Amino acid sequence: MPPRTLATLAHALTVSASQDAALLALGDSLVEIDRIAVLALVRFDERRGMLRERKLVAGTSISTTVLDTTFDHLPARERSAISAGGQFVEFGDKSDEFARLFQLQPFGEPGWLSIRGLRYEGALSALVVLYETRKLFGARTAERFLPGIALFELAFVRFLERDAREDAVRTLEDVTQRVHGEYELRLTDLERRLTTASAAQQGAGADAGRVLALERELAQASEDARRALRRAEAVEATIGSAVEQLEKAHVELHRRSEQLRQKTRTLYLIDRVLTLDAATDEPRQLGDGLLALVGDDMHAHRCSLMLRSPDGESLYIAAARGIAPGVAEGTRVTIGEGVAGKVAATREPLLVRDVGEAKTHPLLRDQYFTTGSFISFPLVYHGDLVGVLNLANRAQHGVFHEDDVDRVRLLGLVIALIASHARLPERLVHALSVGDADR
Repeated sequence: MPPRTLATLAHALTVSASQDAALLALGDSLVEIDRIAVLALVRFDERRGMLRERKLVAGTSISTTVLDTTFDHLPARERSAISAGGQFVEFGDKSDEFARLFQLQPFGEPGWLSIRGLRYEGALSALVVLYETRKLFGARTAERFLPGIALFELAFVRFLERDAREDAVRTLEDVTQRVHGEYELRLTDLERRLTTASAAQQGAGADAGRVLALERELAQASEDARRALRRAEAVEATIGSAVEQLEKAHVELHRRSEQLRQKTRTLYLIDRVLTLDAATDEPRQLGDGLLALVGDDMHAHRCSLMLRSPDGESLYIAAARGIAPGVAEGTRVTIGEGVAGKVAATREPLLVRDVGEAKTHPLLRDQYFTTGSFISFPLVYHGDLVGVLNLANRAQHGVFHEDDVDRVRLLGLVIALIASHARLPERLVHALSVGDADR
């Protein structure tokens, strides 16, 4: 099974058919970080203040244990922080003591307990419990696992909203069936009584007033039934409106989930390139890693990282992928000429949504430029020009927007910082044997 990244976790949570399936996907992601740590989801009854049941991820299955213990067993400060949600609450030296409250098996060595509350419609709904061994060096598993927990919380709320919609539909069906059932029973009874009275009148001269009273009672029952039906229709309209609001909330939740997924992916890529910077001193490998950071994040099939040459008069291609044949790494562009050269001269980013409208644009003559949108962004660090990033041929013929420029701005700052501190422009000149030929 390939390593579980934030992107694959987000996909797995999106396609999960149940909360248990989503919890298993989260457990798979945890294994990639810490194979010993224990993950559990605890159901919380807000009305009674009870921790009802614990679902523990055990390999490829979920084991469920009834807890039925009060939330007040947790210390007041930690209990308040868990109820607020949005963060892991750590129990420090008391971790092993409170791990027993959730019936978690000890490790045989000091453990570290972290709990995050999951809220729904303003109330605490569940607890995510993470129990790991205590580490002397490096970041705790809970800190590294935060993006995955945030994605799971979105999926958890999505399932709660689905359950609420199903409950609303069931309630509507029950109300409608009950109203119709009562109406039919009462109407049948009145018709029977009226028939009996009519027969008695014909056979034995029964009281005509009694028959008239029964007819009036039948008419009143019919009117009551019509009113009950109108009330049922009003309930149906109210529940329909509530379901519509839930669907709108689900759409908004999905939008926010996509935003969070993109942000967590960006953070993951930044972490990956910072790790590469700390692990390697090879300039070409570092240059390729910096380009992959922004290329992968922006889904650009064609991109290049151009750095300023030591003479300060031109840019050279330090790393590239998907560029036209015949354009090699090390190729120079004079500052002030061409797209990248003009961006370097002005130090202002260039966003083109439709290159077809730019009649004089040189990329119109490039058969490998398959989409009508690109970004060219200057890399500046402490007022000095470091280079230029070029992004084009977005996946699925996508178009770049202003929001994309803002994201490239963040990535560009990281690239400019690392390139400057690693003296990448000067070192790659020698590694690539950059010539003086202009593009």
